[in-house]
Amino acid sequence: MVLLAAAVCNKGGKAIISRQFVEMNRSRIEGLLAAFPKLMNTGKQHTFVETDSVRYVYQPLEKLYMLLITTKASNILEDLETLRLFARVIPEYCRNLDESDIVDQAFQLIFAFDEIVALGYRENVNLAQIRTFTEMDSHEEKVFLAVRQTQEKEAKDQMRKRAKELQRQRQEAEKSGRAPSGFGGGGFGSSSFNRGDRGDSATIIDTTPSEPTKPSYQAPRIHVRIEENISVTAGRDGGLQSLELHGIIKLKINDEKMARAILNIANNDKKGVQMQTHPNIDKKLFASQSVIGLKNQDKPFPVGQDIGVLKWRLSTQDESFMPLSINCWPNESGNGCDVNIEYELEQPNLELNDVLISIPIPSGVGAPVVGDCDGEYNYDSRKNVLQWNLTVIDSSNKSGSMEFSVGGHPDDFFPVNVSFVSKKSYCDIQITDIKLLEDDSSAKYSSEVCFYVDKYEIV
Repeated sequence: MVLLAAAVCNKGGKAIISRQFVEMNRSRIEGLLAAFPKLMNTGKQHTFVETDSVRYVYQPLEKLYMLLITTKASNILEDLETLRLFARVIPEYCRNLDESDIVDQAFQLIFAFDEIVALGYRENVNLAQIRTFTEMDSHEEKVFLAVRQTQEKEAKDQMRKRAKELQRQRQEAEKSGRAPSGFGGGGFGSSSFNRGDRGDSATIIDTTPSEPTKPSYQAPRIHVRIEENISVTAGRDGGLQSLELHGIIKLKINDEKMARAILNIANNDKKGVQMQTHPNIDKKLFASQSVIGLKNQDKPFPVGQDIGVLKWRLSTQDESFMPLSINCWPNESGNGCDVNIEYELEQPNLELNDVLISIPIPSGVGAPVVGDCDGEYNYDSRKNVLQWNLTVIDSSNKSGSMEFSVGGHPDDFFPVNVSFVSKKSYCDIQITDIKLLEDDSSAKYSSEVCFYVDKYEIV
């Protein structure tokens, strides 16, 4: 077949976008497109019409037409097959299938059209390949980003070295009782400068009254991060196939005085997690008193680094341990499926934030029609996924549901994927206090908890 052009038209025959694939002057293609609505008024029920020179092959898309213009010598069966592929591409990029949506996605559609036809001839591609080709990453962009990241890292390293050098100079100056180089200028104290090549120097005294010094913010001398990630695979008919959780306590010492600190841990876990301390941590002390301390006090914690001091792991098939259960019920109807999906918070002590439940939608069936919905939703036509968004799930709204209708088969709506974050530990492991080993006094510290999803799917 030789495909001259492809266009999306409205019911009146007006071309919204058009792409020609062979050499043809503008007036010629405009004349062919203008003739199409006149041929549509003949009352024929076929999906193609012919003139003396070309064939129009078309398919209705709600308020629009997908139109191909081919030569009369082309194979009509191949024409119709190609038309169906073009028609399936449109819903990939356009959610509402109206004129404004077509205009908004014009460039994406044209790029997709170019993947189907080259120089007037059909390429051997399917819908999945078209999606892959149009979304393919640029190698040059990856190289550029890698170079930029390297440059940023080198700049940060230089800044750290400079900061350490300035800190060393300041400490040496404080020991000798003089003002450090690079500090105390700009109207505070004194500074010296060289007089050309004479080798002598002069001192400038600033007599401007200085304002009272404001107290500066001091970062905590220690920071503790409790991090957990979870992987869950559950069956669509109920039952947990696997649940695996990994946790770690990371410690960052910002002051050398804290390098021999000890951490008091509250282990409220009732799920039976397996714990393991770092080799440099006193295991007996932790086992007997839930205290994280150094095994050898001559080897203090390093300063300015994140150090993992305690890890834990949980693996189970007990579905009562699931943070969130998801039930998806697709029921076949006359034109496709009616789908009801619901969630239930299984751990009432948790608070899940930024919850995203993603349901796959078959390609080429258009946007789903959503009925009742707790929270918000969004249909991504390019990825063929319906995204159900919930800002927070806790004991006050531990359950919710969404209903929608769309074409397809019940198997098309799996796997359902879930993601969330939480500021509460799944295993309820907490830092209660940090003390200085020398005098057993409590130290100021900051802490954070991050519980997040590595993989969470209902298959």
